[in-house]
Order: sequence, then structure tokens, then C-alpha cells
Amino acid sequence: MIVLLKKRTIVLICGAIFLAGAVVFGLLAQRDKQTISHETITADTILVLDAGHGGEDGGAVSASGVPESRINLQIVQKLEGIFTFTGQNITLTRSGEGAIYSPDAQTLREKKVSDLHNRVKIVNETQRSFLISIHQNSLPSTKVKGAQTFYNAIDPAQKTAISVQQALNGTINQGKVKNAKQIEDSIFLMKNINSPGILVECGFMSNPTEVKQLQTDDHQLRISAAIVSGFLQSKTERDRP
Repeated sequence: MIVLLKKRTIVLICGAIFLAGAVVFGLLAQRDKQTISHETITADTILVLDAGHGGEDGGAVSASGVPESRINLQIVQKLEGIFTFTGQNITLTRSGEGAIYSPDAQTLREKKVSDLHNRVKIVNETQRSFLISIHQNSLPSTKVKGAQTFYNAIDPAQKTAISVQQALNGTINQGKVKNAKQIEDSIFLMKNINSPGILVECGFMSNPTEVKQLQTDDHQLRISAAIVSGFLQSKTERDRP
């Protein structure tokens, strides 16, 4: 059983890498329409993959009771596999279901605050870091859907976010194009890190159809492949003479 699961994981990752490559190719074919000029992200850049929420803090919860924290972690695990396969340096803020608050945190509020501070600490103590934080959205409306990328004010976060959003629009948001936006100062993690960072809201927990998709390996892999392809496309644009 373990061998079969490993084989399935390899097949899924290879499929996602193929999809990421296809998206990169498609984006490069359109570069004359919209050229993206990036600041340098060196080969030594370490991608900090952040699965939002965790533990008692489930984040947004669907009407059927599914917490976003679980989906965030599953997508980050797929991102880790694909990025590692493509030669990127990776570290995670959390690798399990639990949050990363300090032992002295007792109340839920204290745990949330401690968790956020510890995530900031991980990013800021990682040299040459670039944060990719994974979350899910939610609104009172059950009709809104799609993935959207947000960025902080540190270069080259904005241009990387635009590249990732292009990939998401081409694979996930077909017919529902969204734009990358600068994130609000109220988002503690993105405000307090000292390195460039993007936050991807991968879908809407308030949309019943999208929640079902977000729980599937195939959809999570499409999201992961789009994020990877957007990041790789930004590197390709940067390295092109």
C-alpha cells in the first residue's frame, strides 16, 4: 500500500510539473503582449512556504464544516514536492496539522498571536527568503469563486505576484480573470516580514462547488502547478538576456 501511494504521489507531481511547464510556455508565448521585468531573485533564494492557520485555528470554514487550514497544508505539501523537484530551496512554516504557537500561549487569542509571530520569525531568520503564503477566501455570497494573489511592498513581490496571477487566470480562473493586488497593512504576517512575499487566496470556502474542488488532489495540483509556473516564468523573464 505504501509503495502504491508513493507511486501515485510521483505520478501526480510529474503531471503537475508537466502542467507547470505548459503554463510557462504559454505565458512566454504572450511575453510580447505584456513583458514583466523583475528584480533579482538569486539562485540562493529560499522559498518559505506557509500553510495558513492550523490547529485550533481552522481559518475560514465551509458550510459543510471543512476548515481551510487542512486544504492550505495539502496545497503547500504539493508545492513543496514540485518546487523541490525543480531545484528550488524550500522551507516550511508548518509541516503538520498543528499551529506553531509557543508553549506559554494558553487562550485561543494568545495562540493565534504567538503563531503569527513565530511565522514572521521563521521568515525573517531565513536569509534570502521569499514568502509564499497559502490561504482560502470566504464571503457572505456563495457565488464568488477563483484564486487571487496579493503581494507586500518589497521588490520583487509585485511583479512575481502578477506572474503567478497570470498563471492562475489561465488555469484556475478561466472566464473569471482576477488581478494581483497589494495586500492590506492589516495582514500581520505580510506587514512584518523583511523580505518579499505573496499570499495566494486559492479559492472560496463560501462557494460549495469550489470547496469540493479544493479538496481534490487534481485541483490542488492545478493550483500548485500554476503557482510554480508563475514563479518559474518570473525567473525566466529575469534571466533572459
